[in-house]
Amino acid sequence: MNFIMRSGVIWKGDKLIDGVRQTLDVLRSKGKKLIFVTNNSRRSRRQYAHKFHSLGVSVSEDEIFSSSFAAAMYLKVNNFPQENKVYVIGGEGILEELRQAGYTGLGGPEDGEKRVQLKSNCLFEHDKNVGAVVVGLDPHINYYKLHGEMGVEPGHGFSILLSNEKDFLKSVWTNSDKRYNRYGTLCIRENPGCLFIATNRDAVGHLTDLQEWPGAGCMVAAMCASTEKEPIVVGKPSTFMMEILSKKFQIASSRMCMVGDRLDTDILFGQNAGCKTLLVLSGVTTQSTLQDPSNNIQPDYYTNQVSDILELLGQ
Repeated sequence: MNFIMRSGVIWKGDKLIDGVRQTLDVLRSKGKKLIFVTNNSRRSRRQYAHKFHSLGVSVSEDEIFSSSFAAAMYLKVNNFPQENKVYVIGGEGILEELRQAGYTGLGGPEDGEKRVQLKSNCLFEHDKNVGAVVVGLDPHINYYKLHGEMGVEPGHGFSILLSNEKDFLKSVWTNSDKRYNRYGTLCIRENPGCLFIATNRDAVGHLTDLQEWPGAGCMVAAMCASTEKEPIVVGKPSTFMMEILSKKFQIASSRMCMVGDRLDTDILFGQNAGCKTLLVLSGVTTQSTLQDPSNNIQPDYYTNQVSDILELLGQ
C-alpha cells in the first residue's frame, strides 16, 4: 500500500505535527511511495518543497501535488491555447505554476492594492485575451470586514454580519473589495468561452496552527454569485489530481491509501478515486464530527494522528 497525504496531517500553519518526520522515514524505509496533496494554492510545488525542507522533512518537488499545479495541468491537458492569458484571483503559487506550464498569468498579489471607482459613465476595461480565470485562496482579499470605503461611493454598499462560515460562503462580495472580483467577473461574463476554474471550495483551513481561517471557497462563492456560473473544480474532492498522479507514477488507486484530516475533501477524494482512506483527528475533523449521525462520509480507518501508523507497523 502506498500513501497519499494531505498537508494538514503534516503541519498546522508552520508547525510540524509530532511524530511526522519519524513516520515518513519509516514508511520510506519499507519501500512505500509517499505523495503529498494539498488544496492550498498559495504556494507552488517548489515553494512547498522548500517549506518541507525548512521543517526538516525531505520531500522532492515531484512528490507534491498542489491545487495550484492542478489548475495549470487542467489547462495543459485540455489544450488551452498558450496565446490566451489567465487571470488569477489567488497567490503567487498559481502564477508560478502557470509560468512553468508556459502560460501568461495576470492579477494575483500584484492586483491586491488596486481599487475600482464606481462613477457615472465609467467603463472598466479588462483584457479581452483572458481565456480563463483561476480562483484560489487569496489572503489579500479583505475578508476580515466586507464593508469599507475603498473607492465605493456612499450608498453603493452595505454591511453584513455573518454568524458562521456557511453564511460567509453564501454571502456576495458587497463592495468589490478588490479589483479582483470585478476583473474576474468581467472576463468570465464578457470574454467568449472564458473558463472559470476553482482550485478548491474549502470553507475554512488551518492557515495558522491555532485557528481555522476562511478558505478559498469564500472567494469562489463570490465569483459564483457575480457570474451566475459554477466553476470547474480541480482540487479535492475532484478526482482530477488523482488522474494526474496515477498516470505519473503508474500506480492503481486500489493500491493507495488517502490520509487526511477532512471528511468532505480528503476522505471523499479518496473514496471518489477508489482508494482506501485513513482519517486522522489532528486537524479539522473531530471524533464527535465523525460520529455525528448526520455525517455520511465514513473513512475505512481513523486514528488520532499520522504517527499512529508506526504502532500499526510494530515500530
